[in-house]
Order: sequence, then C-alpha cells, then structure tokens
Amino acid sequence: MSARQHASSGSPFEDQFGFSRAIRVGNAIKVAGTGPIEDDGSSTPGGAAEQAERCLTLIVRAIEQLGGSASDVVRTRMLLTDPADQDAVGAAHARFFGEARPAATMLGVSWLCRPEWKVEIEAEAIITD
Repeated sequence: MSARQHASSGSPFEDQFGFSRAIRVGNAIKVAGTGPIEDDGSSTPGGAAEQAERCLTLIVRAIEQLGGSASDVVRTRMLLTDPADQDAVGAAHARFFGEARPAATMLGVSWLCRPEWKVEIEAEAIITD
C-alpha cells in the first residue's frame, strides 16, 4: 500500500482549492469538510436533513474508496448555519454512524462555502484488523 492514498468526490472545490475529499495514511482516514454537493457540482436542494444525508453519503463513499466503512468512523464534526437544524442533522448522523458511535461535535457557524448550504460535515476513521 502507498504511504498516502487519496479519494475524490469530484467536487469542483477539490481542484479549485487543492485538496482531496479524503486521505488515508496507514490505518487512519481523514475526510475533509464535506458540503452538500451533487455529482454535477450543484448544491443539494432541500433543507438541512437532505443536505446532511448527502454530506454523509459522500463521506462514507470516500471512506469506502480507501478501504474503510462507516463502522470505522471514530470522529465527526458537524457545522450548521442554523441551530434549529441540530435535530435533523443529528438524526441523519445517527442513521449513518449510530452503531459506531463516534466522538462527535456540532458547531454553529455564520457561513459555509455556498450561501444555500445549511451543513458541512467532516469525519475521521481508523481501520482496525
């Protein structure tokens, strides 16, 4: 295995800002802040629940590209622009990671990369044998 493996989601921000969706070094996978972006580069329509679902789908996809799974997630950070969305985002998080029960942080922020984004999520996973 290469010392560093990268996963891409195809987000236009990856090339524009010079980053990878996720990187694996050894047994650790770090997933960058993941916004609700569709494969065509558009933003996911809908509210915080739909946007969180999309963010989490992209995160799990990136972890799987690097040989991990949702059950390997040990840390998440959820950034919300409206604290009223915490229950909807938390429910989506539980659907994806409820069994893994990672250490998790939810923060309120004043803005994200696109004004229509209500949530951005990042994650860390450790693959164990």
